[in-house]
Amino acid sequence: MNKLKLKEQVESIRQAFGYIDRFKGKTFVIKLSSELISSPFIPVLIKDLVMLQRMGIRIVLVPGARSRIDEILDTYNIRCRRVGGIRISPPESIPFIKMAAFDVSNKIMTILAEYGTNAVIGNWVKARSIGVRDGIDYQSSGIVERLQSDIVENVLGDDLIPIFPNIGWSAKGKPYNLSSNELACTISIALGASKLFFLTNGKTLHAENYSLPADSVVAEDGTVIQLTVTGAGEFLEHNNNPDDPFRDFITLAHRACTAGVKRVHIIDGAADGMILKEIFSNRGLGTMIYANQHENIRQMNANDIPEVLRLMQPAIEEGILVPRTTADLEERVEDYHVYEVDGSIHACGALHLYDDRQGEIAAIVVDEDYADFGIGNKIIGYLIDRATTLRLKAVFVLTTLTADWFESLGFTEVSIEALPPSRRKSYNRKRNSLILRKRIPQRRVKTAIAVE
Repeated sequence: MNKLKLKEQVESIRQAFGYIDRFKGKTFVIKLSSELISSPFIPVLIKDLVMLQRMGIRIVLVPGARSRIDEILDTYNIRCRRVGGIRISPPESIPFIKMAAFDVSNKIMTILAEYGTNAVIGNWVKARSIGVRDGIDYQSSGIVERLQSDIVENVLGDDLIPIFPNIGWSAKGKPYNLSSNELACTISIALGASKLFFLTNGKTLHAENYSLPADSVVAEDGTVIQLTVTGAGEFLEHNNNPDDPFRDFITLAHRACTAGVKRVHIIDGAADGMILKEIFSNRGLGTMIYANQHENIRQMNANDIPEVLRLMQPAIEEGILVPRTTADLEERVEDYHVYEVDGSIHACGALHLYDDRQGEIAAIVVDEDYADFGIGNKIIGYLIDRATTLRLKAVFVLTTLTADWFESLGFTEVSIEALPPSRRKSYNRKRNSLILRKRIPQRRVKTAIAVE
């Protein structure tokens, strides 16, 4: 096995162990699409969920039943129309909708039993009728009024997996047909879940189909990877198709995050191991909507130094960065800032200050796995903002490989005489780095490549 592959595997193991510790005892609410439940992928997916439960993660399942409901209603020749994605459920349809909902839940419980995990299907949801909206009577279609959270907490405390069919009951025992998506959202809020998952059957949120907010992050294949809760609100303003299932997901994600759920994930449940990759990799492979800042830049502290040196090492070996030691970083620890994702450091940069009100941007390096996420952009933008706050008159960089790039960003090549006197003395003439300078304040830099 080559060293690069071994390094990648070691990093994956480290990430996984970190997440296992972080999520132990946390609650994950998982909505399974109805198409996914009838697919050949469902046993493997359930096996992965069982593994998560055995790691100490509290799993709550909400299986979708739309496909099964359609099948049973067609069998009995019962017609129900939909308005804005909601099935209008006449009273005569409810026995068949209940049949389908519990049939799907029982299928999930059977698979869980095959893997030696105990589950329970409960009637923990109190509901009421949607009523009449815009002149339309939704009849026996309902919305969640209250979740019996104390009972569900007891179930979870007994190491059982609660399964929620998309049925709720009134105080007098009248059943209502519920949206399983909305039910999953309500459960996640009521239980204070750390994560809410919407697992689709082979579908992803793709950039080319939507108008996206400026702060969205898009992968090379066009998959929308991240939206802030603010960005999710903007997404809803600019994408108005009420029948689009992804709009429904984003609507509920926005609601959940606003109400305290930290993160909502929309992922392809049909792809092998996708939920594990989404949970145990800090890159993620689906769409994540998050309430709190998933990524942040902060000042480096002494405990970060070993991780920062590890991050720098490949760039040092390639000659992009000059070598630095633990003592070097300790001496100027306040100059360094790191980009942290879920407790792991994936980029760093420094702003060294000089007496003539100039600053040197240095030690910019980004983890290869994050190279496409604009992280270098964020680090340099942050350092320029810091330089502006400190009232510096200019910043400069020394680079051997990226002069053209920095010139395109407004940096201008200057001679060694433009450097502060102390930096001029320490300039390495053997390395012969080009010097590029930019006056402050200026607009935010749009991107960045590693510099020394």
